[in-house]
Amino acid sequence: MRTLKISSLPSKKDWVDRDEIMLHACFQILQDCVDLEKVDSHCNYEFHKDFVDEVRFLYKWWQTRKTATDEHQEIDDEMLIRLMKIRTSLWT
Repeated sequence: MRTLKISSLPSKKDWVDRDEIMLHACFQILQDCVDLEKVDSHCNYEFHKDFVDEVRFLYKWWQTRKTATDEHQEIDDEMLIRLMKIRTSLWT
């Protein structure tokens, strides 16, 4: 069994809706890929420029994202879709 520790969520005592958990889990995986596996620097940048640029963009967006509100949900959805489009390349 594998456990994903989602650092951006509140403590276990606080209720979090499943859609919010899904968003945070996906971006925790991206964060782990960048911070721990260096997925954005283990490849030839010129050959994988589009992928690396997208990883870095999404990572930076996640790091600076404010707490979600209804008005930000559309942006969250857009970024999650962008992450899903590159998910098959997130390996090292």
